[in-house]
Amino acid sequence: MIPFFRYGFPLALAAALSSIANAQAVGEDEPVAQSGLNLPSTLTTFGKVEPTLRKATAIVNGEIITGTDVEQRLALIILANGGKVPDEERDRLRVQVLRNLIDEVLQIQEAKANKIEVTEDDINRTYARVSQNFKRTPEKMSEYLREVGSSDRSIRRQIQAEAAWSRLLRRKVEVNISDAEVNGIIDRLKAARGTSEYRVGEIFLSATPENSQEIFANGRKIIDQVRQGGSFAAYARQFSEASTAVQGGDLGWVRAAQLPDELAKAVQEIQVGQIVGPIAVPGGFSILYLTDSRKVLTADPRDAVLALRQMGMTFKDGMTAAEAQAKATAFAQATQNMGGCGKVEETAAKIGAEVVDNDQVRVRDLPPPLQEMLLKLQIGQATPPFGSQKEGVRVLVLCGRDDPQVSSDPSFDQIMAQLEEERVGRRAQRYLRDLRRDAVIDYR
Repeated sequence: MIPFFRYGFPLALAAALSSIANAQAVGEDEPVAQSGLNLPSTLTTFGKVEPTLRKATAIVNGEIITGTDVEQRLALIILANGGKVPDEERDRLRVQVLRNLIDEVLQIQEAKANKIEVTEDDINRTYARVSQNFKRTPEKMSEYLREVGSSDRSIRRQIQAEAAWSRLLRRKVEVNISDAEVNGIIDRLKAARGTSEYRVGEIFLSATPENSQEIFANGRKIIDQVRQGGSFAAYARQFSEASTAVQGGDLGWVRAAQLPDELAKAVQEIQVGQIVGPIAVPGGFSILYLTDSRKVLTADPRDAVLALRQMGMTFKDGMTAAEAQAKATAFAQATQNMGGCGKVEETAAKIGAEVVDNDQVRVRDLPPPLQEMLLKLQIGQATPPFGSQKEGVRVLVLCGRDDPQVSSDPSFDQIMAQLEEERVGRRAQRYLRDLRRDAVIDYR
């Protein structure tokens, strides 16, 4: 709700790992400047790596990152995308994974230089929470990771880096925000009551005039992968150069006026669930994904809780498309004219349908097409049939609705915390760039 949070930096590893691929903010396309070294700006190829082979891929201030480390982290990303990653995309992801691992090493090293340690107990507690997200014990989680070509070591190092970096920033970075600044935001929010705001995910790719065409092409490839079913959050964690990469690129709720003009126009032209870009912005390109939308400080109809009765019907194997269509048409006629929820059981018995009840369904949790249908229904009415010949068809009958309450204004403390998060995030981005600049990195 407050100004454009490209650089927000909450510590959110346990929550973010609900999708298993969760990486630190990405590196840059610029070469690492270090006197006496001639280092490449990017590493574009990797040899085949056996799981037990620990061949050095890069040495960062004396600390080795192996090809095995890269492959194990890559396996997490592939898993997050359902295993559907083309070979040429895997090669590009390997380059990005190496950059992420280099950043993690730099963060851990800098924390140690400032006498900040993340203990094994700290790491174990977070790893246990991650395992719980997958309904596994830590031991079973480690077995699962080995089965998919990764390891608990990869996630544990990521946990260590994120915790160390967060503690370092709390110690080293101070920001000052006045009460007047917070109150000014509260006043602007109240004045904007009823206007639209958007839940937006962003992948920011930095670019220079020299490499802008290459970066733009990379952005198009990311968009193509997401449209083919890839995880936007996983790609944001690997490629976005904003610190919101930790959160899968989530910017939170923003109003169009809070975004740069180029992004504001784009976000108002797409529908929930759509992706757009790459959009030229100062410093590079942005890819936007619209997760949700609502009205500022007003009740959102999609927060209503519904009581629904579902009627479902399956088709026999071997039934022709024409026969299935005829049966679905008869199903539609019976359910549209049955006379309300009290007739559901009787109608279902006549047409051979199954009934399932659920009286705690939030509209927002349903697929967007169903949201639109249900918001237009009166109590007792049913949706048109939906489904497929393979999975059968069903209708939802609306039996009750608890409308949402008017949204409360954000508190002074909430806005203060978000502003602090934004300022710390910007400082963190500069801090990490300085560490990259001064590091001695030997690629092998």
